Amino acid sequence: MSIKHKKLRIAIAGLGFGKKVHLEALKESDYLIPKAIFHYKKEHKSILEKETGLDFYHNWTALVKSSEIDGIIIATPPETRFKLAKEALENNKHLLLEKPVAINSSEIEELQRISLLKNLSVCIDFEYRAVPLFLQTKKLLDENILGEIYLVKLDWLMGSRSDPKREWNWYSLDSKGGGVIGALGTHAFDMLNWFFGESTKVSGKLATSIKKRSLPNSSDLIEVTSEDVCLANLEISNFHSELIPCQVSLSSISKNGRGFSLEIYGSEGSLILKSENQKDYVHGFNLKYSNKENKIQNLTADSVFNFEKTWTDGRIAPVIRIQDLWAESIINKTPIIPGLCEGLASHRICEAIRESSKSGINIKI
Repeated sequence: MSIKHKKLRIAIAGLGFGKKVHLEALKESDYLIPKAIFHYKKEHKSILEKETGLDFYHNWTALVKSSEIDGIIIATPPETRFKLAKEALENNKHLLLEKPVAINSSEIEELQRISLLKNLSVCIDFEYRAVPLFLQTKKLLDENILGEIYLVKLDWLMGSRSDPKREWNWYSLDSKGGGVIGALGTHAFDMLNWFFGESTKVSGKLATSIKKRSLPNSSDLIEVTSEDVCLANLEISNFHSELIPCQVSLSSISKNGRGFSLEIYGSEGSLILKSENQKDYVHGFNLKYSNKENKIQNLTADSVFNFEKTWTDGRIAPVIRIQDLWAESIINKTPIIPGLCEGLASHRICEAIRESSKSGINIKI
């Protein structure tokens, strides 16, 4: 940080990732302090105040108009994010948004317009940009260690929804932003954009493997309309105006799936970044490099990229880094990356894949 400051007062909306990860990260921040928590159900007041020690709000308008709040972290289900974010921006609140940012690109563009008019910082929680081995991979690619990139292959095969007995919820509905594209694809397409450049052409196929799930505490089966498998081919225009073919496979129904694997093949060698750990962003990742002579090396991250501290829940450390980037943007009045620009780029790819899956044709972005 370039200037002295008081800690920015932050509210959290969202009792899942918001309470479990963002709140824990805020407690460790040198620049932000948790001040309030929001839930639309008033009956949550006593238990949440007792659990968190924070002021409780159940009225969103009251929260966004409060002079006691500088910024808000919105980690609610996707369907509500645009409405909540728009009102917060209109009342001069800085935002940190979970992804997918909204249901469609036009909503993200509207948030961009308001934030620019009001000079507000809106950060998107693309936390893989803060993970040491991802930062190391980015550095090596920027140093052109692989020469001309021939092929990129990203597989993300998870089993979080492989149990057909897992209950139906908002994730099961395409119209509410559910599905593997929103959960994993938004991250995947942001990584590819960050590492290699803009995607210019997309084709994709979506599938719903488990077509019905039961309601909570009921045997009634409800139709699932969101995808749990996504296969996509992307054409990426890199920073040297070269076209890179890229294949992406995403799944949330792969029992004992092999987790995350990013393979990058170039004229001078290859990089493979992977992790079989399905519950963490940090623990379990490894990076391998092979040169033209096929000599394989296990690489570690440069010390500058390492976390000073980690937690049993590995999600907390990278989220702290994202929160700190947001705080720096607010305090110094500087642009934020990752922000709405990055969120919009990722979301447009998601939309293009959906369109391609329905039409069966390539979609230009």
